[in-house]
Amino acid sequence: MAKGDLLRTEVVIGGAGFAGLALAIALRQGLGDPFTVAVIDPTLAHAQSKDPRASAIAAAARRLFEAIEVWDAVAAKAQPILDMVVTDSKLDDAVRPTFLTFGGEVEEGEPFAHMVENRHLVDVLVAKAKEFGVDLRAGAVTGFEKAGNAIKVALSDKNVISTRLLVGADGAHSLIREQAGIATHGWNYDQSAIVTTVAHEREHNGRAEEHFLPAGPFAILPLTGKRCSIVWTESAREAQRFVALPDDEFHSELEKRFGLQLGELEVIGPRRAFPLGLFTARTFIGERLALIGDAAHIIHPIAGQGLNMGLRDVAALAEAIADAARLGLDPGGPDVLERYQRWRRFDTMTMGIATDGLNRLFSNHSDVLRLARDIGLGLVERMPALKRVFIREAAGFTGDVPKLLKGEAL
Repeated sequence: MAKGDLLRTEVVIGGAGFAGLALAIALRQGLGDPFTVAVIDPTLAHAQSKDPRASAIAAAARRLFEAIEVWDAVAAKAQPILDMVVTDSKLDDAVRPTFLTFGGEVEEGEPFAHMVENRHLVDVLVAKAKEFGVDLRAGAVTGFEKAGNAIKVALSDKNVISTRLLVGADGAHSLIREQAGIATHGWNYDQSAIVTTVAHEREHNGRAEEHFLPAGPFAILPLTGKRCSIVWTESAREAQRFVALPDDEFHSELEKRFGLQLGELEVIGPRRAFPLGLFTARTFIGERLALIGDAAHIIHPIAGQGLNMGLRDVAALAEAIADAARLGLDPGGPDVLERYQRWRRFDTMTMGIATDGLNRLFSNHSDVLRLARDIGLGLVERMPALKRVFIREAAGFTGDVPKLLKGEAL
């Protein structure tokens, strides 16, 4: 354990991504000044986020951001998804027939999702955290140890914080999870997602498209203006090859998959490949420890639910902590953490199984499977009630929904 000044705070959150910052804001907003929260992350040294990606914010997650007073500051930069089209084809097929369409509203006047560029949302979350008095520290959690009814957290600046709860929100390669000795179970898909941003000639009109190709899904996700975010799944080897291509060759491969329905394309963002897998922490909790977001679970992006699963974690953990704190109970006590884990474990496992099954069903070259899934998509297309169920599931409104995901204050 590092030696330095001993500080005290109720909750320490390692990680300043969407989940870590949203949890910190929710706790400070809900419990007020006596309840202190610190967020530790090296990226807080930067004045602005540099994340070039964009994320789909489901309706329930948007309600959470409204509840913690964040959404108004980012709404002008958010693109509502007004409808979605699903196709299933081979790369060289001249026509991509539409097998499934979804209307974009989960309730009247409420889109089921918005696309937001990560950097805009992170910057707004940081500003709101400062406004609510969250202690933001540029650094890293380097270790921790149990100390009576608290846990001592060592930081890279040599300070030590005594806290009643440490939250690991430090991503897929969580050092907090690793230091806690919590194993993960799952597998790599030998696939990577190529992510970039393109500009195009014509208006997208808020339409999202997902083309299921033999290598994996190719998603076109609308951004503000005449721009789209691309999430393009290929085998890990092919993804690295595509990313390394000269600009003109990359453009040619992109155009084969994107099509010309929006006119001429121009790649305007960096192109990066992110490895894909399915991993779940053996447990989401430890002694005075909780994991949220990618530190707790990684799923395939085929349904666009990864970020939203993390925000469901935030809503459940924040409510469990707030309910305990208002009763004068220990926010890091085992009953609080067990409640959080019960709330989130089943939903996480269900979504992981669903996305894994979808990926295996659609990412293959089998004509037999293609015929079966196309018949299935066609049947769903003809069943409006079933489509509404899928929309509500994707929007985050099924199961035992925490208050924040309903737009209610803690």
